[in-house]
Parts: sequence; structure tokens; C-alpha cells
Amino acid sequence: MSDYEQQIEQPLAVEQEMPPQEEQYAEQFSDKGYLTGQAVKAYHSQMSQQKRDEIVLQYIPLVYRIVNQVVSYLQPPLSKEDLVSAGTIGLIKAAMNFDSTKDAEFKTYAYIRVRGAVIDELRGWSFTPPRVKKLLGQARTLSEEMLHKNGVLPTEQELADEMGIDQEKLYRIFETARAGHFLSLNGMDSEGSNFEQFLAVDSEQPDSGIERGELKQHLAEAIANLPEKQRRVIMLYYHQELTMSQAAEVLEVTEARVSQLHAAALFKMSMQLKLWNEKK
Repeated sequence: MSDYEQQIEQPLAVEQEMPPQEEQYAEQFSDKGYLTGQAVKAYHSQMSQQKRDEIVLQYIPLVYRIVNQVVSYLQPPLSKEDLVSAGTIGLIKAAMNFDSTKDAEFKTYAYIRVRGAVIDELRGWSFTPPRVKKLLGQARTLSEEMLHKNGVLPTEQELADEMGIDQEKLYRIFETARAGHFLSLNGMDSEGSNFEQFLAVDSEQPDSGIERGELKQHLAEAIANLPEKQRRVIMLYYHQELTMSQAAEVLEVTEARVSQLHAAALFKMSMQLKLWNEKK
């Protein structure tokens, strides 16, 4: 008798060793020694929950890295623990809602969701005093006028001269108002900001469309139009995910200078995106 014939002559094994958890469900839901449909559903539900828990634990360091970035640049009024809690909730939702059939990595998806959750937690908090808001409005108006007149946004020195203040004061205005720029650039909901989606991660995003492609193009143009050091700060922060101190080491400047460059870059980018939005 051939090996094949011997195999088919053997009786089917009806009792196979099961993992303890599967055996537990077999005993709980079946009195005939096999899993019922309800038991299978419950078993897979628990396995899915365990898998999600493992993913959440694996990516908790990502939450802390994102929060450290935000705290470093924005110095928000909320505690770091509050932001970590918000980011962790975003991570849990990402683990629950991630669709592995789409052409995107979980790390990319989680980054967007976690950062979006942290940004959402900051919304509604007043970062900018009324007097600074007034000066910022003046800076925007003058920048727009000078752009229409000269074809390019003014430098910090040109804008400061036009406002009748020194450049250091203009930087302080930008830094105080930075959170407002940051939040406005970061979209309107926890699905992840358009700004973040295109600057913070180096991979293709799902659900692309015509408007998304246009925004990506205009963001690229806005970055390209920045002065060199401002452009490098934006890329170091959003693309390479460096902290302020790390960016300072790369650029061989002080952290205070990186803060100024970052704030000025966000102001210029917000102006360019505002003008593009008005033309749509």
C-alpha cells in the first residue's frame, strides 16, 4: 500500500489538542466537543482584543514622543500627563479602527490619530493674549498688503519696520501666537491634520483626493518659499521628528533661535495657506 493510501485509510483525528483559551471556550459554549458559531465569535473577539492591547502597548512610546514634541514647541497650559492620556486614547481608537486592507502602515495611521488627539485636547485653550492677537492681526494684514505689492511675503525685518517695532518683539509675537498657528494649520478634527499628514510622516496617505493633492502641492510651495533655516527647522521637526534641542544641535544655533525660526515659519506658511484657501 502506498503512503498516500495509508494516509487516507487512517481514521480522522477528532480529538486534537487545543490551546487552553480555545478549550475554555469549547467547554463553555458546547456540550458536544466542538465550537459553536457563538463560541467562535467570542473566541475571535477576545483574540482581537488581546491583539489590540499588544499593539497599544507596543506604540505607547510613540505617544510620549509626540507629546514631548508638542510640549517642547508649544509649552501648552495643560500638563504633560493630560496630553499623554489624550494621545493614548487616540492610539486605542487607531488600533480599533485601523483597516489593514488599505495601503498604509499602522505606524503612519497611529501617528496621525495620536497627534490629532493631542491637538484636539489643546483646542479651546487660550494661548494668545488679546493684545498679541491684535498685533498678530496687524502683522497678517501688513504681510498680505506687502505680498500683493511686492509679489513675495516680507522678511521679519521688513515686517517689523512696517509695524514700527523691533525684530525681537516681532519674534515674541510669533512665539506667543505659535499655538494658534499650529492649531489652525493642523486641521479641525481628530482624524489628523492635513498639515501633519503631509509633513510629519514620510509615506503615502490613504483616502487621497484632488483637494488633498492640491493642499500637498501648496504646502510644498509654502515650504520651498521659506528662508533656508526656517525651511530646515520645519523639515527637522515635522519630517525627522526632532525636538527643539536636537534641531538646535543640527543647525548649530540656540534653542531660543530654533523657537524663533519655527514660529516665523508657521506664520509665513499660515499666510500662504490662508491666501490659497481664499482663492478656492
